[in-house]
Amino acid sequence: MADSFLFIIAEGVLEKLGSLALREFFLAWGLETEVETIREILGAIQAVLLEAEQQRPHNHAIEFWLGKLQDVLYDAEDVVDEFECEALRRKVVKSGNATRRMGHKLKKIRETVDEIVALKSKFGLTERIFDRHVIHRKKEMTHSFVDACNVIGREQARDNIIEMLVQFVDGENVSVIPIVGIGGLGKTTLAKLVYNDQRVISNFEMKLWVCVSDVFELEKVIIKILNSASPCQRYMDLDIDQLQIALREALDGTKYFLILDDVWSEDPRKWLELKTLLMGGANGSKIVITTRSKRVAEIMGTVSAHNLSLLPHQDCLSLFFKCACRGQQEKQNPNLKRIGEEIVRKCKGVPLAVITLGSLLYSVTDEREWEFIRDNEIWKLEQKEDDILPALRLSYEHLPSYLKRCFVYCSIFPKDYEFTELQLVYLWMANGLIESSNENQELEDVGMRYFKELCSRCFFEDFSEGARGIVNCKMHDLMHDLALSISRNECSVVMTSTQQIPKSVRHIFFPYPKSLSDQDLPTSLQIPQTVRTISFLNRTRGWICSERFIKTCCLRFPYLRVLDLAFLEFQILPKRIGDLKHLKYLSLYGNCLINRLPNSICKLQSLQVLILTLCYKLQELPKDIQHMINLRWLTITTKQKYLPTGGIGCLKALRFLFISWCDNLEYLFEDMQGLKKLRSLAITYCRSLKSLPQSIKCLTALDTLRIDACKNLDFTMEEGEDNQCLTQFSLQKLVLIDLPKLAEFPEWLIRGSTNSLKVMRIGECDNLRELPRCLQNMSSLSELQIIGCPQLNNDPI
Repeated sequence: MADSFLFIIAEGVLEKLGSLALREFFLAWGLETEVETIREILGAIQAVLLEAEQQRPHNHAIEFWLGKLQDVLYDAEDVVDEFECEALRRKVVKSGNATRRMGHKLKKIRETVDEIVALKSKFGLTERIFDRHVIHRKKEMTHSFVDACNVIGREQARDNIIEMLVQFVDGENVSVIPIVGIGGLGKTTLAKLVYNDQRVISNFEMKLWVCVSDVFELEKVIIKILNSASPCQRYMDLDIDQLQIALREALDGTKYFLILDDVWSEDPRKWLELKTLLMGGANGSKIVITTRSKRVAEIMGTVSAHNLSLLPHQDCLSLFFKCACRGQQEKQNPNLKRIGEEIVRKCKGVPLAVITLGSLLYSVTDEREWEFIRDNEIWKLEQKEDDILPALRLSYEHLPSYLKRCFVYCSIFPKDYEFTELQLVYLWMANGLIESSNENQELEDVGMRYFKELCSRCFFEDFSEGARGIVNCKMHDLMHDLALSISRNECSVVMTSTQQIPKSVRHIFFPYPKSLSDQDLPTSLQIPQTVRTISFLNRTRGWICSERFIKTCCLRFPYLRVLDLAFLEFQILPKRIGDLKHLKYLSLYGNCLINRLPNSICKLQSLQVLILTLCYKLQELPKDIQHMINLRWLTITTKQKYLPTGGIGCLKALRFLFISWCDNLEYLFEDMQGLKKLRSLAITYCRSLKSLPQSIKCLTALDTLRIDACKNLDFTMEEGEDNQCLTQFSLQKLVLIDLPKLAEFPEWLIRGSTNSLKVMRIGECDNLRELPRCLQNMSSLSELQIIGCPQLNNDPI
């Protein structure tokens, strides 16, 4: 084993204690002796953690000791973070007695750590130097998408299934074809091959794709099918009777092809309820399901299941070297080819294992690194049928330590949950998982680099680009299982029947409630006070949430870093929200009831993310928003006619600003020049917006600008000496869509971006007559997309 999970936590605490800013703080308050003692004790503990982790499965006393150690490490991190919060608070308000109280907490932490380290002598643990064996890869391997997803060896399986899809089956207007196989065999990949094959596309009137996952609830599955059929429609507000009518109408008389991916439920009643609604399709309609369960295939299938076999050894070799060497390096180095063949045999025909290890070794030419993978002790562990594949465990063990906690944190997401790169990076930041030793290096850039490296090692999959150019992706089920197996009960899903949550839990997820009333969170439910994340991770609008629950969050959980209330609906955010001084991520996305935020929210000096998108009834932003000095990502929907100066323009830390669905908004704030670090600005669906402020020209760090569906926006700006500043853009991406008043392309918009602009997309600008004159001089432009601009001059540029 490389770094143990506890070793990484301890290392994070040590790094925080040693940071320059906090060292000066500790020195000023006479706490440097306490801090140095804690650092020495933690160093001593780290030295024995490797052996302790190895003995853990066989020694209950060590298991208990490590559990206590983990708790105290997190407690120490909480106290250190309190000092960081206090340092931020003092930039806004005068100091009080907080430091004295925190000094007492630090002393208590030192005493507790001292007691725990004294216990280690009972176990006879040997001090060791950690062997941090990390696979080192060439620096150019920093992009997200490795060319490792080309399918090899499944052509015959694809053709067999397609033959079943296109042939007529007498007596069955809708046939169900199961694809069955163990995790990691590529069932979903095969289904995608079939789904996108031209023979299938031409044979059906409608194609539908639904990821069912491990929760088979009729209402949710119907909504997913309807969303696949008509993505622009809204089905969230319909009851189950309205939904079943809508589904039957959508499929009635239509020859459709539906894929139900990743089905787990073995309850035949649930399938029969859905099947009844799906039988109205025209003759020849087909359904393909993918599942690990033969029982599911027996219940749902109307024809014999296609049992997906292990990938033949030769195909595994081709796939492995395609991932590891682009098919070239093994020809130059016969030893690598030999070692690679031995590694592939240990993968036992599972494509996910082959791809994972091949990607792990991409661009690695040192034979010793390949031998280390081949000879690792993990291969010798006894594997049960449902165990995590050794190859996946190996891929985790050989991550750099800074990536391990980032990956494990992803276990908070439910299976098959689609998240964005930006969301993930800011969740990591909120939990202190991203550190930068270089003050000139943006934390967002470090986080994006982490994300890309995990992508390149195949920890994430199913990539797509969202509306704002942000990447969406998922985790494979087995990768999710791996993250859960490592997190050691740090994450918990709270059901209505849950009565108690272990003290080790730091991250809590509530899955899709029908409503969250007072009764759904009884006072008897014991949630640890030290919880750091409370999230609903909702993708569904309209869940009603009691204000008492939100107040409970503010009162009972002072160490919250993340409070994600997306799509929950409540009218009042309690004033006590301002007491959550550790809070760094707050989402009220999709709350259609809340109309005002308490000004106390501006006491959250640690807050980095505030998401208010689709809060349609929000009357205005809090008046003291300028005090939120650490805010880096702000998304807003508001009923205001204008955004005043002295507010958003004072948020000097802001990097991402998204303004959307503000129907009344006519003018933006005039002091944009204060946003010196703003990198991305999106203004969308602000139909009343009349103009942009002159100060927008001063956004020198802006690299992405998107303006979409602003029907009344006039881009004309006066040029001359009276301008607040000259245009100094260095844009990399510019997107202009559905802007009917855009007639002549404003030169000021891309002045200064001639050598930097890489992507320009223009669409549905009905009155645009000409493109910018400097377009032909843009040496960096790699993508130019122009759609639906009928007045555009067709003369060559």
